[in-house]
Amino acid sequence: MSPELDTIGVLGGMASASTVEYYRLIDQSINDELGGHNDGEVLIRSVNFGEIERFIRNQEWETAGERLAAAAQELEAGGADFIVMATNTMHKVAPAIADAVTIPFVHLVDVTADAITDAGLETVGLLGTQPTMEQPFYRDRLAEHGVDVVVPDRADRETVDEIIFEELTHGETSERSRRTYLRVVDDLVEDGAEGLVLGCTEIELLIGQDDRPALPMFDTTALHVERAVERSLGYRRC
Repeated sequence: MSPELDTIGVLGGMASASTVEYYRLIDQSINDELGGHNDGEVLIRSVNFGEIERFIRNQEWETAGERLAAAAQELEAGGADFIVMATNTMHKVAPAIADAVTIPFVHLVDVTADAITDAGLETVGLLGTQPTMEQPFYRDRLAEHGVDVVVPDRADRETVDEIIFEELTHGETSERSRRTYLRVVDDLVEDGAEGLVLGCTEIELLIGQDDRPALPMFDTTALHVERAVERSLGYRRC
């Protein structure tokens, strides 16, 4: 008899590649734990990334928060026991989403910070979209956990962001972009980074731990999914 699982609500579509990875990893992780034909109890509410990208580009954060809060309410109405949002950047509006529902919202940055502090690190480099790297919502949340952040210089932040939106969100990768990211990573290490946060759910398509084995990398997608699976299985309630 299969165990009763809590239903994971995935707020996705930002972009589709990350949502697909969340779904795949959730099912794979549940099956690894339970075996047989078991996989996750999952609800996915996928929004139109074209709309969200426009909100980001025009810095319409309040409107974005309202849009995603409404989608989160649909997940709750559909029977989700808790919600994870399959994107780093839109955690900018996480407070609006969490306030709109009565079920738990599992914050990606908190989960990432737990992994960093468990590893005994105090300073990490951060790669992501420009809002993620430049605005305080991500950096300040990590600081609440005692983690300091270093980011690329302005020109490199623009390049990292461009590769995300022009290539990775479309599921495209190139060796040139990979080399660029790794050069930026090496610069962050020179600036004091003891580890690296892959702060966009698509970055894992381009670089990973094997590229810099001596530098701890924190895959936010994998960490977020791991916490979601723990909650679904009843292993963790916080």
